[in-house]
Amino acid sequence: MTGRLYFFILCYVAVGLLSSCKSDVTPKPRGFYRITFPEKSYRSLNGPFPYNFSIPTYALVTPDLLNPEQKDWITIEIPGNHAQIHISYKKVDRNLSQLIEESRSLVFKHDQKASSIDEQLFIHPAHRMYGTVYTLKGNAASPMQFYLTDSVKNFIRGALYIREIPNYDSLRPVIGFLSADVIKMIETTEWSANHGH
Repeated sequence: MTGRLYFFILCYVAVGLLSSCKSDVTPKPRGFYRITFPEKSYRSLNGPFPYNFSIPTYALVTPDLLNPEQKDWITIEIPGNHAQIHISYKKVDRNLSQLIEESRSLVFKHDQKASSIDEQLFIHPAHRMYGTVYTLKGNAASPMQFYLTDSVKNFIRGALYIREIPNYDSLRPVIGFLSADVIKMIETTEWSANHGH
């Protein structure tokens, strides 16, 4: 009798538990990690280079390890955002149109992944600075590139890379944050008159 009573109580509890479960389960939407950004502040690059510009205080400057023979090529590391801005420098010697075309073709190597590539002219006559800024939307590895020149002696090229799987939607806040730093670099670029090349 006691065993039967336990059996009925057990069945009653099991039925109660099963009937209390909801059949409609709503999955949570896929979330993204919360991204925090440092406060914007800048310092002068002040290196032994033929150019100078403002860089973020949260950035590190290292030589271009892939091209160690190029002393004026640098990498600006932004470790907090897994990002790098590659800067290369070339002397203009009756080859300006070739340098511009090379820079443009490097940008358009990303056109298979980019949903659009916007070009914006940059002109700052007081600093003898002329160039083009490229903004790449979509899942391109580099969301922003540019070149600047005085059209006589100096030519620099910059490219922003984020070392994450390119996913434009999830990286959009990071791209927006870093694009402001690239624009600041472009707007503050000057040629160094005392560079000994």
